[in-house]
Amino acid sequence: MINNIHTNLLRIPVVATGILAVQLLTTRPLSAQTGTTPQAANTVAKQTPVLVPIAPGWANNSINTVIFRKNSLVTHDNWQYTAFYDADGYVVLGKRQQGSIQWELKRTPYKGNVNDAHNCISLMVDGDGYLHLAWDHHNNALRYCRSKAPGSLEVTDKMRMTSETETSVTYPEFYKLANGNLLFFYRDGRSGQGNLVINRYDLPTKTWTNVHKNLIDGEGQRNAYWQACVDVRGTIHISWVWRESPDVASNHDMAYARSTDGGISWQNSKGEPYQLPITAATAEYACRIPHQSELMNQTSMYADEQGRPYIATYWREQDSKIPQYHLVYLDNRGWQVRNLAFRKTPFSLSGAGTKRIPISRPQIVVWNKGRTVSAALLFRDAERGNKVSAALLSNIRKAKWKLTDLSTDTVGSWEPTYDTEYWKQQKTLQLFVQRVEQVDGEGKASIPPQTISVLEWRPN
Repeated sequence: MINNIHTNLLRIPVVATGILAVQLLTTRPLSAQTGTTPQAANTVAKQTPVLVPIAPGWANNSINTVIFRKNSLVTHDNWQYTAFYDADGYVVLGKRQQGSIQWELKRTPYKGNVNDAHNCISLMVDGDGYLHLAWDHHNNALRYCRSKAPGSLEVTDKMRMTSETETSVTYPEFYKLANGNLLFFYRDGRSGQGNLVINRYDLPTKTWTNVHKNLIDGEGQRNAYWQACVDVRGTIHISWVWRESPDVASNHDMAYARSTDGGISWQNSKGEPYQLPITAATAEYACRIPHQSELMNQTSMYADEQGRPYIATYWREQDSKIPQYHLVYLDNRGWQVRNLAFRKTPFSLSGAGTKRIPISRPQIVVWNKGRTVSAALLFRDAERGNKVSAALLSNIRKAKWKLTDLSTDTVGSWEPTYDTEYWKQQKTLQLFVQRVEQVDGEGKASIPPQTISVLEWRPN
């Protein structure tokens, strides 16, 4: 068992190896900063980001920080849980009380193939307080367990869920429903030829059942790379790009579906029912995006208090060489596309495996103030020194994004993940942050373990 960590935040060295330095940002013209545009206005961080260190972890690729971790951090009954791979590739679980800087950590008996950044750890806490854990998946058999008691870091032996379509699992993701039940999404099959499977966990019986073996059908020709969220009303939203081969350059289009009955039936944004499974021909398209547009798969989405979806991703417009972050969202006029247009550096996205890319995939959160919808897009960009950065929009209709950095040191190839349940409760972001280095195509860097931290920040 790893010793408990008790660290005084005020004594964190600003330049300590592996620990992010966080500062209070001051007002300055964005036009004087790298990778910004004069029309983006000035930037102000009105709240100081707070950094809570956890422990050192594996950092020779991005396995601990890939964006499709659901979740890297999760809060239940004022206790926050986390999971990560340590320097030896073991899964480590941790918990703390919200507001505390003391973490209880426990190394589990389980290891993962940390040389493949796909094989991340996902976790969630059900309504009864049991921790559910899935790890080490890239076209292999299901690896799943849960805690032996509510709030415990002691885990069971590996378990099956439904014993169906559990031999070729990739991208496991947990989502919590309002009644405390869980959903488990994963891809069955390989890139270019996979289907989306959904299982549901029932609290009273503590059992999993299969809801869909094939919600989105690639028809043997393609597969969907999705992002999903559950809104405050309990509606499940999912969006996805299609890919016909392992080559990321074949990503195209952005489709959408939602469910209001716990994932059983699905409809488009107009409430019209889908005939299942959904295929390329029957899907609703929020945005048409051609092949070879530097479109990335598996980014993020969120839905506001009215149940309107917002999808964040990046791609290159056909008349440009520079991939830009985009926000695709639904309002009363239909689907809208917003190009943030602050980047200046071109890059090309092609090939198989986990890529080393000069920007991260983005996270998006939105919040309501009366009729006004505000948004924060979290990202990392080499143009800004590979720091933890945010683009803020005070009014979704006005398109005046303000850029700010939440850290002063590089986070390497980090991508943003956050505690979704704490955000829903407090409208405060708690980001899982670690400096990692990703070598292109599943290569392995050679750096010492880097400190994992929680960066807390409340956007205005």
